[in-house]
Amino acid sequence: MSADVGSAYCIQGATGDWEVVLGLEVHAQVISRSKLFSGAATDFGAEPNTQVSLVDAAMPGMLPTINGECVVQAVRTGLALGAEINHYSVFDRKNYFYADLPQGYQISQFKHPVVGEGTILLDLGDGKTKEVGIERIHLEQDAGKSMHDQHPELTYVDLNRSGVALMEIVSRPDMRSPDEAGAYLTKLRTILRYIGTCDGNMEQGSMRADVNVSVRRPGDPLGTRCEIKNVNSIRFVRQAIEYEARRQVDIIEDGGTIDQETRLFDPNKGETRSMRSKEEAHDYRYFPDPDLLPLELDDAFVTAARDSLPELPDVKRTRFVESLGLSDYNAGVLVAEKESADYFEKLLAALAEKTGKSAEKLATKAANWVISDLFGTLNKMGKTVSDSPVTVDHGAELLALVEDGTISGRIAKDVFEVMVETGDAPARIVEDKGLRQVSDTGEIEAIIDGIIADNHGQVEQYRAGKTKVMGFFVGQVMKATGGKANPQVVNQLLKPKLDG
Repeated sequence: MSADVGSAYCIQGATGDWEVVLGLEVHAQVISRSKLFSGAATDFGAEPNTQVSLVDAAMPGMLPTINGECVVQAVRTGLALGAEINHYSVFDRKNYFYADLPQGYQISQFKHPVVGEGTILLDLGDGKTKEVGIERIHLEQDAGKSMHDQHPELTYVDLNRSGVALMEIVSRPDMRSPDEAGAYLTKLRTILRYIGTCDGNMEQGSMRADVNVSVRRPGDPLGTRCEIKNVNSIRFVRQAIEYEARRQVDIIEDGGTIDQETRLFDPNKGETRSMRSKEEAHDYRYFPDPDLLPLELDDAFVTAARDSLPELPDVKRTRFVESLGLSDYNAGVLVAEKESADYFEKLLAALAEKTGKSAEKLATKAANWVISDLFGTLNKMGKTVSDSPVTVDHGAELLALVEDGTISGRIAKDVFEVMVETGDAPARIVEDKGLRQVSDTGEIEAIIDGIIADNHGQVEQYRAGKTKVMGFFVGQVMKATGGKANPQVVNQLLKPKLDG
C-alpha cells in the first residue's frame, strides 16, 4: 500500500515510510521527412527494410551528413522548455552491440549536448504546480527493431527505424510520485505537439520513456537507482513506478541491497524484471565521431528558431483565464491539446462575428459547450476534435441561435444530436423541424391561462407560500409548447398571474 504523508507520496514499509525519487529520460522522435544522418524516409508503418539507405545499413565507406531540420527541431524544443541552447555541441560514438544496430555504435551526444538546462512546470490539479528540472536534451540516432515473432527459431531485423532522429530529454530526479511522473509526460507531450517537434504517439513508439526509480528514507541521500527501459504509455509508467518502488523497499527491509541495473516492465504481469546490469559512461567508450564536425550555432540561427515557436500552452492558458475570464479548469482542458485550443479559438471568433458581441462575453458559454457537449460526444464516439463531425462554423452557428433567442438551450441539445448524425447546418435543422423558440407573448399567455385554470390546487399551494410549485407551471408550459417556449418570457408572464 502507498499513502500520502502530508503532500508527499510515500511507500509504507514494515519499518516506516520511504520516499520515491524519480527521473525520466524521454526519447522523442523528431518530426522530419528524413533521418538524422541520411536522406531515407521516416514514414511510420512502411514495409520492413524499405526505408534504409546505405548509411543506415552501415555499408563500408558511407559517411553521415547532418540533417539541419533535426537540429532546428531540437533547438526549438529547448527554447520551448526555457532551456539553455549550447552554441557548440559535439556528436559522439556510443559503442555497444545489438543485432539491430548495424554500425556497432550509436551516434549520440555526451559531454556537449545541443541543449542544456531548462524547466517544465507540472499541472497537478487543484491549482497545484511543481517545477521539474531538465538536465539536457541531446540528439541521437535510433536503432533498428528486432522482430522475434516472425519465425519460431529466428529473429528478424527491420532497419526502417535505424538512423531516425531522436531527442533524448533528460529530467533531473525531481519527481516524487507516479502522478508527478504522469503529469510530467503529459505536459512534455503537450509542448512537443504544440511546437510540432514530435507527434507524441507512445503507442507507435515515437515517444517512449526510460524511468529511473530509487527509494530512500525522507531526507536521506539518494538511493541506488534502477532504470526501467522503453515504457510506452503514461499508464504503464505509473504502474512500473509503483511496482519497482515497492520491490526496492521490500528488498532493503529484508536486509538486501539494490543492484544498479536496467529492467523491463511487463504490462501483462504488471511487474518489472531484470534485463542487464546498468552500464556506466565508460562502458560505452564514448569518443567524438571522426566523420562529423562539431555543431556551431550562431545567434541568428537561435533567434529564427525562437521566432518560429507558436504560443505555448502555459501562456495560452494564462491568456484564456486573464483575458477571456475562463475558469482555470476550463482553460486547462482546452489547452491540453493544440487542436482543442485551436477549435475553441476559431469557434469563439466565429461566434463573436455572428452575434456582434465581444469574445469576452461569449467565452465561458463557448468553452462550456466545447468541453461538455462537443468533447463529451466525441469521447463517446472515440473521435478527436480533429475528426469532429461538427465544424467550427456550424458550432458557432448553433451557439448564435441560442444567443439571439431563436432556440432554447434545451432545444439546442436536440439540434446538436442531429448535427452530429447528419453534418447539417443547425439553422437548416431548426427550420426543417420547426424548432424555433416561441417568444410571442400572446401565444404563451394563452397557454399559461389554460394551465392555471386546470390546476387550481397548485395555484393555491403557490399562494400559500410554496413558491417552488412555480417550477411545475413552467414545466407544464414547456411541455405544452414542445420545449419551444422562451423560458425568460414564460417566467415574466407566469409570476404576476400566479401572484394574482
